[in-house]
Amino acid sequence: MPHPTLPLPHAMTTSASSSDDSLVLYGQRFDSRLLLGTSRYPSPAVLEAAVQRARPAMVTASLRRQGSNAAETGASFWELLRKLNVPVLPNTAGCMTVQEAVTTAQMAREVFETPWIKLELIGDDYTLQPDTLNLVEAASILIKDGFQVLPYTTEDLVLCQRLVDVGCQAVMPWAAPIGTGRGPVNPYAMQTLRERLKVPLIVDAGLGRPSHACQVMEWGYDAVLLNTAVALSEDPVAMAGAFADAVNAGHAAHRAGAMAEQSAAQPSTPVLGTPFWHHAG
Repeated sequence: MPHPTLPLPHAMTTSASSSDDSLVLYGQRFDSRLLLGTSRYPSPAVLEAAVQRARPAMVTASLRRQGSNAAETGASFWELLRKLNVPVLPNTAGCMTVQEAVTTAQMAREVFETPWIKLELIGDDYTLQPDTLNLVEAASILIKDGFQVLPYTTEDLVLCQRLVDVGCQAVMPWAAPIGTGRGPVNPYAMQTLRERLKVPLIVDAGLGRPSHACQVMEWGYDAVLLNTAVALSEDPVAMAGAFADAVNAGHAAHRAGAMAEQSAAQPSTPVLGTPFWHHAG
């Protein structure tokens, strides 16, 4: 099937100065810290409106895409991707072996004409948990083949460090299993991961509410990737906007520096001394 020329990730980068606060992945700058999936929306029109509202850095797409209607899988979907004018991040969704993931990534590079790949290597098809034993090998092969790899992984610190060691310049740990919407189920591990790793961290999977996205951004995560939480909400367009606002709010709060928690109440207005109205003018 002939494929259209799709926007490449660099199409949305900016020429921002070194003092700006852009998301930087593999040396490229993006205006947004939200990435958005493209499946399970009620209609292509709703997907398009959600993308326009959220203004994501990238949208994800899979060569092995399965949709509920022809518009989600046929030529019209490829035309929609082109129309969105947002960089496409291909993924290897559904792959369960290293060779399958590598082959799918290579095919995606030809179809989408981009070296970017979201590496998904599934170890359990019930929980959709990443194959933590073989993920590093797959990432290493793709890095050596010239890909800019964003690996989907768990919040395991050692695993994420190994992915960085083989050349991944960003890592995508989950907050909870894909599609559960439970939010961060292991806050301690996620905060430890953020403290120890210096590369960009993008929370991928498990976020269900804008407050979840705001929370992980407050912890210092660099971006979030969403799909189900937006697509299956009652109003995907409004929810896309709510998540975009939450991501920005959480990131701004992290940069501002939240007050330290206290073990006891402290008055916000000091009450010691003479009331101000007793002082002579």
